Amino acid sequence: MAGEKTAGRVRQLITDSGLTQAEFAGRAGLDASKMSKSLSGVRRFTSLDLARIADLCGVTVDWLLGADPITPSMAARTATSPLSSADAAIREAERLAQMRADLAFLGYRQEIPSFELTGGTAVEQGTNLAVSATEYALSRQIALWKSRDLAKAVEDAFGVDVRVHKQPDGFDGMSWTDDCSALIVVGTSEIPARQRFTIAHELGHLLARDDQKLNVDVNINDVEHKKQASEKRANAFAAELLLPARVLQEQTRGASWNREAFAKLACRLWVSPSTLAWRLFNLRIIDRNLCESFRTMTAWDAAFLAGEVESLGEWLQQASRSRIPTPLVRTTFQAYAEGKSTLRPFADLIGVDTATLRQAINDMREDSPLAS
Repeated sequence: MAGEKTAGRVRQLITDSGLTQAEFAGRAGLDASKMSKSLSGVRRFTSLDLARIADLCGVTVDWLLGADPITPSMAARTATSPLSSADAAIREAERLAQMRADLAFLGYRQEIPSFELTGGTAVEQGTNLAVSATEYALSRQIALWKSRDLAKAVEDAFGVDVRVHKQPDGFDGMSWTDDCSALIVVGTSEIPARQRFTIAHELGHLLARDDQKLNVDVNINDVEHKKQASEKRANAFAAELLLPARVLQEQTRGASWNREAFAKLACRLWVSPSTLAWRLFNLRIIDRNLCESFRTMTAWDAAFLAGEVESLGEWLQQASRSRIPTPLVRTTFQAYAEGKSTLRPFADLIGVDTATLRQAINDMREDSPLAS
């Protein structure tokens, strides 16, 4: 039974610690008599009990409950992808997914909307899925194609955790889904439009429920990788999500095309000139000659022509910084504030020493204008 397995793992931790049962309870901040009753099965460990034991011993609540460590299916990695380039992202995804599993046990479940795949081909499925996702986001007053900070927009619209993580070897991104978590990890980038496309691409994998638990895209532009049906679907999803056909048709109706007009549209929609040119061509809004002319424009060329160099610089700075998922930060702190968890998971998540963070929280309380 689950209770017996939890008690057995706690006993194992007590033995490994070299402490007596009473000493261990004291170190964990638990009452020794309640600890004894929980280990004998007379009393159940509370969620806070388990959080404190996990905190003390450096294990997870999920493990204490009897779960094995989260291990993603390596079959999701493509045969052409060098494993070393994704290892750091996978480790980070495992860490954040484990936090979500612990929070779910404490009663804080991540709620992600579900969408049905419709259409025959992978491209049709991706396009239709993006239309549904766009409509869902708009119902929450979020226009994804307008959002420079797509990571925040995706979190606000769908409740997905988006982690921007410094990665080696040109890693692009990955998605992770399981019973407790929905997560996107992308690398920091000096090409913000590519990072934004990657977030949309990984969202397509996630909402389509591709390759659970794990889908890794070391290089979304790799020719062989793009031939897979799931990649075609994710690319079609990203194209429609970032550059909706209806929006482009409305914004280009009656347009007199020149390089400046094209540059302004690319800057307004936060995409690369190449991506926009191909999308306009595929929608038959421009002809091949204009497509060939516009797609050679660089992002800096477009920003200069549109008078948006400062905005591009700000976007580049944003894309080059690591980012912690906001929903996970909020929920982890809520669990602590409501007395269901210790401070350590929150401190570990934001990368601050527990003692320093506790002092900072106490100082903020003392500085409150209502404190006196």
